[in-house]
Amino acid sequence: MPRRSRVVTVEVVAAGAKVPYRATDGSAAFDLASRVRISLRAGVVTKVPTGLKLRAPRGTFLEVRPRSGLASRGVLMTNAPGTIDRDYSGEVFVPLTYLFRGRYWIEAGDRIAQVRVVPDEPTAFRRGRVAPMRSRSGGFGSTGR
Repeated sequence: MPRRSRVVTVEVVAAGAKVPYRATDGSAAFDLASRVRISLRAGVVTKVPTGLKLRAPRGTFLEVRPRSGLASRGVLMTNAPGTIDRDYSGEVFVPLTYLFRGRYWIEAGDRIAQVRVVPDEPTAFRRGRVAPMRSRSGGFGSTGR
């Protein structure tokens, strides 16, 4: 039996905004585009507007992820992955920075990030003792180089 598609509600709040889309049938996420031409400067975080408000379906949230093509050119999403809570109702911005000298220009309509729907399982936290395991506990780099 085919699964029913989840539906993300999209409100276009500014001219030039593009509704998220999959670049190919095999894409794992939907591309988010910049609604403006904007300059990124080295070491400065710039909130790039999408011109969209997004509402995840009940029981889910949205995850914003960086694009590898931009990363290969020195453009990084500074809070990757980002989370859009189901109860967030403002415009979606993508925080980007440029690693190299000078400027990197994002053109209106350029794909700047990806968004995907993630199940949000009911969860609770309970105080208690975390029993030691034979595995590892060293934290950063604990599995070796």
